[in-house]
Amino acid sequence: MVAEPWENVKVAPEKAAGCDEAGRGPLAGNVIAAAVILDPRKPITGLADSKKLSHKQRESLYETILSKALGVGIGSASPQEIDEINILQASLLAMTRAVDSLPTKPEFVFVDGNRCPRWSFPSLAVVKGDAKVASISAASIVAKVVRDRELLLLDEQYPGYGFAQHKGYPTAAHFTALERFGVTPVHRLSFAPVAARIKRS
Repeated sequence: MVAEPWENVKVAPEKAAGCDEAGRGPLAGNVIAAAVILDPRKPITGLADSKKLSHKQRESLYETILSKALGVGIGSASPQEIDEINILQASLLAMTRAVDSLPTKPEFVFVDGNRCPRWSFPSLAVVKGDAKVASISAASIVAKVVRDRELLLLDEQYPGYGFAQHKGYPTAAHFTALERFGVTPVHRLSFAPVAARIKRS
């Protein structure tokens, strides 16, 4: 069996970070990225693509990652930045901020997806990396939990929009709230459904 490109990277596990983001698709809220350097002496059981895990599993693994990892970094890009530079570039910016916030700089970064940010770190993009590379899996879990918690706070700040339930994603309930209450400062104005609502107001 031919090894995948990421399997041929010669770097010590404790020197490599995994990076992933959460929140590219929602109509509201920040896009969040996380970077994680795992400790090979403290393996974590159950790491997987965050989308394949239950809320309870993610929350449990999040706490385990924070306690066992050598380093965890968080980065974000705001709705305003998303509107300015587009969601792809904002996601790459959030990833850059996540890696920059690690307590120690990695020698290599594995990035989920098909492209890496423009940065100084040697890196490799791994398609569906959150299911293949443990450090990316860990980053996907951290990013998802952090973003979900942010949306719970937005739910308190903007009651009636249902942010606690749909997390800002384009659901029927979210569309109904947009029509009823209008656009908030945390909505992404460049996203078509939000822009359409503004146009009708």
